[in-house]
Amino acid sequence: MRASHEALIVIDVQNDFCPGGALAVSEGDQIVAEINGMMNEFSTIVLTQDWHPMGHSSFASSHDDKTPFDMIDMPYGPQVLWPDHCIQGSTGAEFHPDLRIDPADMIIRKGLNPAIDSYSAFFENDKTTTTGLEGYLRAKGITQVTLVGLATDFCVYYSAMDAEKLGFTTTVQTSACRGIDMDGSLAKALADMQARGVNLT
Repeated sequence: MRASHEALIVIDVQNDFCPGGALAVSEGDQIVAEINGMMNEFSTIVLTQDWHPMGHSSFASSHDDKTPFDMIDMPYGPQVLWPDHCIQGSTGAEFHPDLRIDPADMIIRKGLNPAIDSYSAFFENDKTTTTGLEGYLRAKGITQVTLVGLATDFCVYYSAMDAEKLGFTTTVQTSACRGIDMDGSLAKALADMQARGVNLT
């Protein structure tokens, strides 16, 4: 068992990010067994869940003449336009059926604001609106976090960078992650995390 000041944060292991889903990550379902096993090691476990309203501004379908993976400028910065995914209450937004959810102490739902996308478990993409996760971890005396899940180069990456910036000792267990890899985004994310001081195992 890990020390009581360590937490496992499981990022977005949801149907829409697994094979057959609306925004499928290659081999996204192959990390579930490893994550389930890791849950036995941690006394604090947090799951995150993308939870978008219909017509979210990050959906390509919400913009005329745009297709998925186009880039636009939003008030908070550049934004990838995605296929409609993880819509509140949909099957696609549900956790992968094999993922253990009973051990979770907390589930953080993100991306609820229709005007702002949310990759990080800690902040929305405006980088100021918090999810409440930092306060929860501090209240439990957590100083170290291990991140796993989907996708390595987006939600795991942003969560890890924010965790490190907030002062948590941060590890990403890459064997229990999978990436989208848009135009080299996976290699860049791994390099950025290492440069920030995130431990990659």
